Amino acid sequence: MLYDTLLGYQRGKMSHLEKEKQKLVARIRRIRGQVDSIERTLTTGDDCADVLMLLAAVRGGINSLMAEVLEDHIRHHLLSEKRSSAPQQELAEDMIELVRAYLK
Repeated sequence: MLYDTLLGYQRGKMSHLEKEKQKLVARIRRIRGQVDSIERTLTTGDDCADVLMLLAAVRGGINSLMAEVLEDHIRHHLLSEKRSSAPQQELAEDMIELVRAYLK
C-alpha cells in the first residue's frame, strides 16, 4: 500500500510512526484527491493555469509529507539515545546522505 511505501524504511518499519499513521494517511488521501483533480482537469481541457496550480499544490503536499517523515526519521533514528555515542561528524554525514538521497 502507498502508506507502507512512503513510511517503510529499508532497514525496518518505522514503528514509532504508528501514532501518526492516521494523520499521514489523511495527507496521502488529500494528495490523491489533488492528483485525481489534475487528471479531470487535463481530460476536460481546462486552462493551463488551473493545471499548474493543481500541480503546485500536489508538489507542496508531497514536499511537506517528505519533510515530516524525514524529520521524524532524523529524530528517532539518527539522534536516538543508542546513536548518541556516535561522533558528530558521523551523524552529520548521515544527515547529509539522507538529504541528498531524498530531496533530489
